[in-house]
Amino acid sequence: MIPAPGPRPEARAAFNFGKNAMRRTAGLWLLIGLGAYGLMPWYMVAGGFWSFGWLGTERSALGWALADRAWLWLPLMGCAIAGATLVVARKQLSVARGLVAGGASGLLLLAAQGLVILGNGPRLGLMEGATQPGMGAGAFVVAAALLFLLTTGVSGLGRGRGDAFITGMIGAIIALVGVFVFYPMSFILIRAFELRGGAGLGVSEFLPRFFAPEIWSPACLLGTGYCGAALNSLLLGIATAASTTLLGLAFALIFTRTNFRAKRLLRVLTILPIITPPFVIGLALILLFGRSGTVTEFFADAFGWEKTRWLYGFWGVWLAQTLSFTPIAFLVLIGVVEGVSPSMEEASQTLDANRWQTFRFVSLPLMRPGLANAFLLGFIESLADFGNPLVLGGNFNVLSTEIYFAIVGTVADPAKAAILSLILLSLTLGAFMAQRKWLGKKNYATVTGKGDSGRHAALNPGLRVACYAIALPWAAFTLVLYALIVFGSFVKLWGYDHSLTFEHYTRAFGIVFRNGVHFTGAAWDSYVTTITIAAIAAPLTAAVGLATAYLLVRQKFTGKDAFEFSTMLSFAIPGTVIGVAYVMAFNFPPIELTATGLILVIVFVFRNMPVGVRGGIAAMSQLDKSLDEASITLGANSATTLRRVILPLMGPAILAALTYAFVRAITSVSAVIFLVSARYNMATSFIVGRVENGEFGIAIAYATVLIFTMLAAILALQLIIGRRKLRRADRIEAH
Repeated sequence: MIPAPGPRPEARAAFNFGKNAMRRTAGLWLLIGLGAYGLMPWYMVAGGFWSFGWLGTERSALGWALADRAWLWLPLMGCAIAGATLVVARKQLSVARGLVAGGASGLLLLAAQGLVILGNGPRLGLMEGATQPGMGAGAFVVAAALLFLLTTGVSGLGRGRGDAFITGMIGAIIALVGVFVFYPMSFILIRAFELRGGAGLGVSEFLPRFFAPEIWSPACLLGTGYCGAALNSLLLGIATAASTTLLGLAFALIFTRTNFRAKRLLRVLTILPIITPPFVIGLALILLFGRSGTVTEFFADAFGWEKTRWLYGFWGVWLAQTLSFTPIAFLVLIGVVEGVSPSMEEASQTLDANRWQTFRFVSLPLMRPGLANAFLLGFIESLADFGNPLVLGGNFNVLSTEIYFAIVGTVADPAKAAILSLILLSLTLGAFMAQRKWLGKKNYATVTGKGDSGRHAALNPGLRVACYAIALPWAAFTLVLYALIVFGSFVKLWGYDHSLTFEHYTRAFGIVFRNGVHFTGAAWDSYVTTITIAAIAAPLTAAVGLATAYLLVRQKFTGKDAFEFSTMLSFAIPGTVIGVAYVMAFNFPPIELTATGLILVIVFVFRNMPVGVRGGIAAMSQLDKSLDEASITLGANSATTLRRVILPLMGPAILAALTYAFVRAITSVSAVIFLVSARYNMATSFIVGRVENGEFGIAIAYATVLIFTMLAAILALQLIIGRRKLRRADRIEAH
């Protein structure tokens, strides 16, 4: 007789998570929640939680409930339901249902009391005179405990393979995305429908303001004046996306299809703009091509050319954005160009196609996803760019700068900022839809898992010369620009006085050794704050992104597609819009985070998380699921499998997520420009202030220090994480 097959690993995992395990997990979270309710400060405290200055002075939720805030008994009801279930219920299904009921009701009541009773009074006419500040550490821990009571109950109902770790991760990520992406974006949506003069909400003014002539005016196309900010942003985005995609493709073809000798130098030039604060390139262009720039002065003296302000407008912003975002297009396209199967190109040539026909009709169509993604990224980055239009825009207004001035201008207009943000978001989502329409449902896969030892087809002479003609002058221009940036940090006044000096570095990063070490430079505070926040945000970003990727690749659950879309939404939202949304949502209770370092960490985590998600999905898709099943078969749970099996094989994805998150936290300006404060000032905000004051030397010196700081951090991360050694040749080489 043939023995019956044993249970699958998923079934075994569900079986192992029985009633006792569920009770233990739920009991632990119940104790954590009750402890936080009775001991930790419910509201935010001065000096921060980790100063521990609140000990003995700040009340817990229990203390406030016993005093004069009876509504704080409401969240405790969820814990009471869960506790009563654990004591009374005997069947596993009953325990699971009770935990779901307790966790869900507790979370709803906690959110309701926070949203109804604010610092300036209650909403909906309830409990007149009741006020409360923003929630603090105690509320956060109680909410987490209620959430995990809910997810533990869900696992007991058989969801998520009956694994509390899996359901807990799904619940945590959904909650975080809901609070820090959807919740602030709802304020943008609501504020856009606000009537003038604060007369309430309505739709009567929304459409006229959304389609206002000053926003969509095509006057520049008709030669009768200036175009509106929305049309300017659209035209600039298309131009920047086209130029960056073309340059990125030229660089990628040179790397993969030619024998160009200086590929390492080109690789360095592709990294530099990524680790450069975006407006620094604009500043360097001013010092070169501005009305008093070095190149402008040379041509005026040598050929008598008239000095103009051509740089301050569309062409200057386009040039700066192309310099800034070409590396992103290159990084997207090089993997796609390498991924085209050599055997398909060889088959084309076997059928008597020449090299141009092979590229035109075989290779290029298979690169369509990469070209579409590169174009989309260039378009989104152009729309979201704030630094370059601020420095070089002149009378050329774009949505990102208009949103900024609607918030910080002499007459603040939050409703206008919200409407402009919705226009910016609609352009971004429109680009997403156009990309999906263009790609359609065709299959572009060429990597099947079978061996492919062929070589990529070389470029035909005409295409090779065209790639060289496009890419190499641009690379030389980039190299000159960065050499001049470093040079400009060591001269007194670039363009006027080129005598060498360390004055700018001394003023920015001066250190005095007198009765100890004193950091006297003006930039030290923002530099230390920036590095600290980036160092905190980077691992959190990588952790959330890779955890999300693990769930998307390895787990099956209801609503998986919607879950994936929600995690990618923050990438589709331009940074300027996110900054405005965070100001509107977190400037008052129940979640009051403005002027804190925590809001900067949070905005970086959820702004950059999608990159970790996509990198993790790509890396995890290469790992066979039999590895997970073997680990579970040997008795390991999902958490152990993830820690001991999956993560050690994901070095490149972890490195990419950490590096990108760290670099973007240092160079980002569009989102944080609204969120910095006197205590937590970021490097990019500091440099923008120096540029506005005309202190170009300090700005360039600071940018140079940041570039070398990020290079050192990237090298250190590579040394710490190392690389995967999957093959015998790798292990022999390592020894």
